[in-house]
Amino acid sequence: MLRFRRTCMLTFLLATAASARAEDKPDRDWWMYRGNPLQTGVSTSAFPNKPKVKWSHTIKDAAFTTAAAIAENIVVVGDDMGTIHAFDFSTGKGRWKVVVGDSTPISSAPTIHDGVVYIGDESGVLRALNVKDGSERWTFKTDGSIVSGINLTGDRLVFGSYDGNLYCLERASGKPVWTFQTDDKIHGTPAIVRDRVLIAGCDSKMHVVDLADGKEISNVPLGSVSGSSAAVAGPYAFIGTYGNEVLGVDWKDSKVLWRFENPDRQFPFVASAALTDTLVIIGGRDKSVHGLDLKTGDPAWSFDAKGRVEGSAVLAGNVAIVGTQRGMLFGIDTKTGKEAWHFEAGDSITASPAVAHDCIVIGTDDGVLYCLESKQ
Repeated sequence: MLRFRRTCMLTFLLATAASARAEDKPDRDWWMYRGNPLQTGVSTSAFPNKPKVKWSHTIKDAAFTTAAAIAENIVVVGDDMGTIHAFDFSTGKGRWKVVVGDSTPISSAPTIHDGVVYIGDESGVLRALNVKDGSERWTFKTDGSIVSGINLTGDRLVFGSYDGNLYCLERASGKPVWTFQTDDKIHGTPAIVRDRVLIAGCDSKMHVVDLADGKEISNVPLGSVSGSSAAVAGPYAFIGTYGNEVLGVDWKDSKVLWRFENPDRQFPFVASAALTDTLVIIGGRDKSVHGLDLKTGDPAWSFDAKGRVEGSAVLAGNVAIVGTQRGMLFGIDTKTGKEAWHFEAGDSITASPAVAHDCIVIGTDDGVLYCLESKQ
């Protein structure tokens, strides 16, 4: 393993991880990308058993390549041909759909909060829609594609755009509060840690921005472009890069603590990490899912997924749920790194799972959206 290790041992990591979980304000919904503002990829819903199909929905000539949101008994997800879909979570019956444009891909994961769906598209438009019927409340236009998910705290929304800007909007009106300009495209979803926003992008830096006014507090050079979202535990953040590395970062002290690279297969990490108390769990284009020690980056285990991993793992109890490009959805025991179960989806899985109310919602590249429940 080619890795640079700092001497800091993160003495207070477990305490800060516990603090991070408290800040998440957990419920049983999966209301935004990665499940919470800290982007930790942790569900409060346990899913220990082999899954079976509760319901599925197929669309023609389109793909589901991004994560769904689950809240208020509705599942919302966009497809790559420009349609936002809403389904009844209990039955899978279609509630409504909104066509945003002719073949305009929707790669942004939606956020559902207080009766409103927030979602971007690749034409650069962010929409606020009523969750009950899909009717429009307001729109906001950027000068680049919106692939980022939409983070939210209080009365503010935060997201990135391919125009290089990090935007903060008023949640109720969509009016801009501030804009922070980076040096290149922003692909990942920003994390919010109390009064700070963390964002990495194609300028090869992790920026720490003041939530109040959009001013940069500091930045951390990553050494490569990142399309991932930073998963945060207290003063520490964990992120993958196109430089074939996963990094542990002290964002408060603006330094990289450790770097991990697969010694056998050097490929980018485009997925975002999920965090347990002791592990960073992340899949890569090296066809593996890695369990890395939070303190050091040392590998605790590596799972052979036998296919590229583009989507981000979600933790439900002691199981990491992750899809692969060969069409397999795996449940991986986080203690051992061994397979707990698998589900054959029938086509490539680029999307990340959403896990809520003891169910998994996951889309495939051939346009099938599955809702899976635990087999008794």
